[in-house]
Amino acid sequence: MAEIIQERIEDRLPELEQLERIGLFSHAEIKAIIKKASDLEYRIQRRALFKEDFISYVQYEINLLELIQRRRTRIGYSFKKDEIENSIVHRVQGVFRRASAKWKDDVQLWLSYIVFCKKWATKAQLSKVFSAMLAIHSNKPALWIMAAKWEMEDRLSSESARQLFLRALRFHPECPKLYQEYFRMELMHAEKLRKEKQEFEKAKMDVGNLDYPEEILKGELARIIYKNSVSIMKDAEFHVSLLSIAQLFDFATDLQKEIYDEADTSKPLCSLQVLHTDDPLTWDYVARRELAMETQPAGEQPATKQARAVEVGRKEERSCAVYEEAVKTLPTEAMWKCYVNFCLERFTKKTSSQFLRERRLERTMMAFRKAHELRLLPEFQYKQWVCLPLWISWAEWSEGAQSQEDTEAIFKKALLAVKGADSVTLKDKYLDWAYRSGGYKKARAVFKSLQESRPFSVDFFRKIIQFEKEQESCKMANLREYYERALREFGSVDYGLWMDYIKEELNHPLGRPENCGQIYWRAMKMLQGEPAEVFVAKHAMHQAGRL
Repeated sequence: MAEIIQERIEDRLPELEQLERIGLFSHAEIKAIIKKASDLEYRIQRRALFKEDFISYVQYEINLLELIQRRRTRIGYSFKKDEIENSIVHRVQGVFRRASAKWKDDVQLWLSYIVFCKKWATKAQLSKVFSAMLAIHSNKPALWIMAAKWEMEDRLSSESARQLFLRALRFHPECPKLYQEYFRMELMHAEKLRKEKQEFEKAKMDVGNLDYPEEILKGELARIIYKNSVSIMKDAEFHVSLLSIAQLFDFATDLQKEIYDEADTSKPLCSLQVLHTDDPLTWDYVARRELAMETQPAGEQPATKQARAVEVGRKEERSCAVYEEAVKTLPTEAMWKCYVNFCLERFTKKTSSQFLRERRLERTMMAFRKAHELRLLPEFQYKQWVCLPLWISWAEWSEGAQSQEDTEAIFKKALLAVKGADSVTLKDKYLDWAYRSGGYKKARAVFKSLQESRPFSVDFFRKIIQFEKEQESCKMANLREYYERALREFGSVDYGLWMDYIKEELNHPLGRPENCGQIYWRAMKMLQGEPAEVFVAKHAMHQAGRL
């Protein structure tokens, strides 16, 4: 084993000599690197191998690469990269290959390998890593999606992405996420081709010899995916998800109409309702769609706050008319739950219009009462009916009519009465009120008093973080406290918190960039499944943006 370690250290000498020769590292630093490298090599060459030793090895080499980059920038030297960085990258890839071969089932290890290759290796090398990973983890649709997105967005190869989706669907013919992302990819591809063609036409260049099939430009491939997938995935939620994706693309209006079936005005119900008329989600979607529909001609939108409030009120009335039809057609507890939830959401939405506040409260209480009379109000919504709307209304009224002490007393009584998930909204509103009425000091005091009173929303922590950042002397120690507390609650599901924490350490005047590596690995241990994959992708993009 000693001979192997010695040989690997000797393999490093050319790059280390170059680092010293060009002045990026001192002789003492080179000796320290050799000592550390010897220790790391010993750990991954001994008989009893541990994954943590391989991770430590990789992290050390990544830190070295980043330090080399910073020093290159500082002295303005950009030569000898083949002899230095490429040698290190090649070595790290070898360590990753050994680790991924030994711990094949560790998806997080594969994802770390991919992140490294995205930043330091070539696209061809990364493509091989994806292929090796999918050969072992073909049972994980999320990894197929990640690979296909990379082919589409980084390699700009729609054909490779398409082939990956088709292969994935052979393994997972009933996976809704695969169909959704494949559908989205084909629409993105069509949009890209349309923009390219428009640019050529603006430049008055002949596009006759280029491949711009009219069917592709219209999104015909996406339409085929839609037709095939809804014949397999027969639930309303999936149908709605495809419509939501199609609505992100302005050119796909015909496809949107086909999915929703507005083109045929002889039909009283859209195809969504025809196929899924007995699903509450269908009615819920159709009702909420009324809020997004424009009723005024372009350029004739309401100009005053009062007029805008009236227009919002009209849209809400149309939504409620759909819900009223829905609870008659489908008089179930699940349908009433959708209706009541909609009313509660609109009721808790902030507005300066007294008219809207009163109408929303009236509508909410009426929906509760009707569901109760029909004995179709879910048990948990009874608790909402008895506490939440009245407490919120009382607190809002008190804020404008009574003293701060009286309003705070109402919030405290409300939190004693409203328990569980229903209390989340109250806590958010209490924190907002504290900052609005007493500034940061009051908001921090309220946060401290509530920080162990679960459950919370992510927004509860994001609010106090934002309040801290708005202060003239924003304290990094407080931000760390808030992020750590938030991650105790949501660190296993919310990749955004981890990313924001890393950015704070990098950007705050008193941040500690050296903490970012540790935060990254903590995130990789806590996040699972899709959130972990998104975090890895976001972190890689952020790292690339810093270079």
